[in-house]
Amino acid sequence: MNAVEDVGDQLVGAFQNPGLLLGIPLALAGAVFMSLGAQYQHRGVEKVERLSGSTGTSGLSVAQLKGLLTRPSWILGTLMLGLAIVCQLAALVKAPLIVVQPLGAIALVITTLLNARISGHSPTRQSITAIVCCVGGIFLFVFFAAIFATEQDITDRELFVILAILLVVIIILGACWLILRHRMRALFYVIGAGILYGFVATLAKVVIKRIEAGNFEWITAICVLALVAASAVGAYFVQTAYSSGPPDLVIAGLTVVDPLIAVLIGMVILGEASAAPPWVLVIFGVAGAIAVWGVIGLARYHPQVLSDSQELGITRGSDPSAGSESTPSSDSAHPGDSLPGTSNTP
Repeated sequence: MNAVEDVGDQLVGAFQNPGLLLGIPLALAGAVFMSLGAQYQHRGVEKVERLSGSTGTSGLSVAQLKGLLTRPSWILGTLMLGLAIVCQLAALVKAPLIVVQPLGAIALVITTLLNARISGHSPTRQSITAIVCCVGGIFLFVFFAAIFATEQDITDRELFVILAILLVVIIILGACWLILRHRMRALFYVIGAGILYGFVATLAKVVIKRIEAGNFEWITAICVLALVAASAVGAYFVQTAYSSGPPDLVIAGLTVVDPLIAVLIGMVILGEASAAPPWVLVIFGVAGAIAVWGVIGLARYHPQVLSDSQELGITRGSDPSAGSESTPSSDSAHPGDSLPGTSNTP
């Protein structure tokens, strides 16, 4: 009974917090722009690949990167992603990290439905179930995070820990790219970008808070440099992932890995969940598992993923005969081919 009363008291306080009331809608708006931007950027990458006559599955070339700057669809997608970043940063200013970041998973649902409409594939029962699990898990997590999450002052020691871990991550990802890039597929680039973007969100929040407090010293400048470097490498990974996988798969990976890393940093290093009782931490784990299961389900069962990512070693569909029926179309389709109904777009 006491736990219920505590939740009720915390819930009343949450709805009286103007930061949360503004931060959550801003994060949702950023998710919408993110999903639209992903669609347009993916279309631009496909167009550049067709014009250049080569794929970028092992890394986009300098010529292909320059070609992207001439594609209206890619430029429009970049502008939308820029708006998504603005909304995300504004949300981070108003609300705790562990509340804002998980809401990015809504972009996956929007991307899945939008891509299904563009491609002409109707969502399957499994994909609809996955969408419900994704949204339900995210709603459950954000509901309790909004009630119990607290913002903490970030010390220099915590910043050193975050920067040191980021340095190790960049070294590992760089080594893997240099040695194994000809064997890597979209999942490597998506996971790598998601990890980096999780650190970007954390560093962005740190920098914004320190600038607001008028505390811009040398370690804050290092955070800015690390933020820019991680953003640049992450953006390159995302563009390369578009060349070997559909936007659903890219967004699916990002909306799982990015929030997971950011939430872990927020909870373990920054202490944003320090006020949450143990039973709420259990709910966080259950809600996160439900959302992750939903995202994995979308990556496995969405019709566009089934037809465009047959080279990935994952189980697809629920009917074994469905896989055999889709094999001929996968043989004739190339990962760089455009989405059905979009071949004449910029």
